[in-house]
Formats: sequence, structure tokens, C-alpha cells
Amino acid sequence: MQIILIGLGRMGGNMARRWARHGVAVTAFDASAEARAAIEGEAHCRVVASLAEALATGVPGARIVWLMLPAGAITERAIDDVLPTLVAGDLLVDGGNAHYKDSQRRAARVRSHGAAFADVGVSGGIGGLAHGYCLMVGAQAADYARLEPLLMALAPEGGRGLVHAGPVGAGHYAKMVHNGIEYGMMQALAEGFALLEAKEEFAMPLAAVADAWCDGSVIRSWLLELTARALHDPEALAATAPHVADSGEGRWAVEAMVELGVPAPVTALALTTRFATQGRGDYAARLLAQMRAGFGGHAVNVVR
Repeated sequence: MQIILIGLGRMGGNMARRWARHGVAVTAFDASAEARAAIEGEAHCRVVASLAEALATGVPGARIVWLMLPAGAITERAIDDVLPTLVAGDLLVDGGNAHYKDSQRRAARVRSHGAAFADVGVSGGIGGLAHGYCLMVGAQAADYARLEPLLMALAPEGGRGLVHAGPVGAGHYAKMVHNGIEYGMMQALAEGFALLEAKEEFAMPLAAVADAWCDGSVIRSWLLELTARALHDPEALAATAPHVADSGEGRWAVEAMVELGVPAPVTALALTTRFATQGRGDYAARLLAQMRAGFGGHAVNVVR
């Protein structure tokens, strides 16, 4: 098995390692010299210094080129660079968090060159190297069959986390919805422990409660385990700024909710709560305070 991997960031670098450790011959490139150096010396992994050198690997018409890059302009530029080298029989895979409509559009471009395209939603974070990745694949049946041995090497034992979600676009659509669910689950856990912490008269051992919930409880999950880990380090938690970034996928899930007319209030509220942590609700909050002062004479706190 051989693969050309473009992108060695937090996900791509560990995916290269996992493939290599499963006997896949990986040719890897990243624009960052630091990222390339991080996997130098990994058995079965050949790190090259340029995109052209990476794309010169293998036999044209039989290559699999996997992009593991940030969504948007960076991926678009990479496809622009890769596309002229593709010929009939080559397969281009986008494993980044792309919008599913972008994947459908890109697939049409790639097919115009006679090559094939597949989109793969990848979940597993930094734990994927050891435990395997959940993989949601959008591809034609023949392209999926060709990819399957490489996907099985990435997935948990027995391919338990692997699904052929449907045609091109389905993989990234499934990953988008997955991340929307993730937003809601994370928000629910954070709010629940905030309620426990606020009940000061009980002085609950929050980390112990989280540990207990990790076994046997209907809400046991990896997210709960991560929550428990955070609660076991209260100093680090106290030093953490209350700012939560949002990825494009949470926004895209809410856009799909509006487009399809399917109610997804938990996902939407979790996204807007993240906006609030970023200070994007401050202007509205100031106006609300002034309204209350105006009609009821309520005190207004002044920022000093």
C-alpha cells in the first residue's frame, strides 16, 4: 500500500505515523520544515521537501493523493497545484474539514481531468494515533473499495469506526453533523458541571463525580473522560481563559439547519454560546443593561 500525504499538522502527522506503523509506504510533504522534521525517521515514511517531489512519487494513473489541510483557501490552492499532475486512474482525497458543497464542486473539477475524488471526514483528535480514527467517507463504490485497505489501517481495530457514508460530499456532510453534535454534548457537560460547582453548600468533589459518571452512566463518553481530566487539575482550569473558539463545521451545521428547515436548536445554541465567550455578545449586553436602567432605574456596572 502506498499513499502521498500532503499536510502534516496535528492530524496529518499522526495519520502518517499510523499508516507507516501499519506497513503503508507514505510519501509525506508539508510546507512547514518543522512539521516535516517531526516525522523524519519514521519507518516506511519518506518525507520530501517539495510538493512536486511528492507528486512525482508512484505511477501516474495509480496514485492516491491525500490532502490533510485546513479548510478554505489553503486546500483550494493545494488542489490548484495538484490538479495539473492528475491523470485518469489517480485518486485525490480530501481528509480536511471541508464544506461538503466545496467537496462536490472540487470532485467535478477533478473528474474533468479524468481522475477520481473522495472526501473523508476524520475524527479522533490527538488520540487517533493510538486508538484509530473514525472515518466518514464520501466516494463512488469503486473508489471506496480502492481506498478501503488504507482506511482500515487508520481505523480502530476491525474497522469499527469506518463508514462509507454515501457519494462524494456525504463524508464531509456526516463530519459536519458530527461536529454539530459534538458542540451540543460539550456544552451540556460544561453547563452540568457549572451547576454542580455552583451548589456551594454541598462542596461536591467534581472530579470524583466525573470519574463515577465515566463508568456505567448513560452519559459516559470520551468527552466526559476529558472533562474529568480537566477537573483533576483545578489550577490549570482556573488559569484557562473563558474563550472558546468555533470551527467552520459548527457554523455549517447551523446553515444546513436553516437551508433544510430541520430544527437543531441545541447545535445552534451551543454555537451562539461560543460566540458569547468570544466577546461577540458584549455590545448587545451593554444595550440590555442600558434598557434596564432606562425603564427601571436599575444600576449599570461601569467597566474600569
